[in-house]
Amino acid sequence: VQLQASGGGLVQAGGSLRLSCTASGSSGSIFRFNMGWYRQAPGKQRDLVAVIRSDGTTTYADSVEGRFTISRDNAKNTVYLQMNSLKPEDTAVYYCKRSLLNSNLWGQGTQVTVSS
Repeated sequence: VQLQASGGGLVQAGGSLRLSCTASGSSGSIFRFNMGWYRQAPGKQRDLVAVIRSDGTTTYADSVEGRFTISRDNAKNTVYLQMNSLKPEDTAVYYCKRSLLNSNLWGQGTQVTVSS
């Protein structure tokens, strides 16, 4: 099973992007799993951005609350991150993660760059 993230790019401050993360392979179902987006800026640790649990509940980092929205489509094995009102400090590589108990699977990351 693999997680493929896409949708990153270069955008001006105030703009929007939508990231997608799709699970593929023989065990690519996501419906039982919590799905999260994380980001890592150069020289910094990887931090949680948002998580959507298998029951649909969500949690956001304070820094993105009200600007970002995480959602999931279990039929498509895909999780999304809609990012609005982007700021230069949102610049990072964004990673998706599938998790259940102590089992974690990471995607390869997609670069988001926000210019001022």
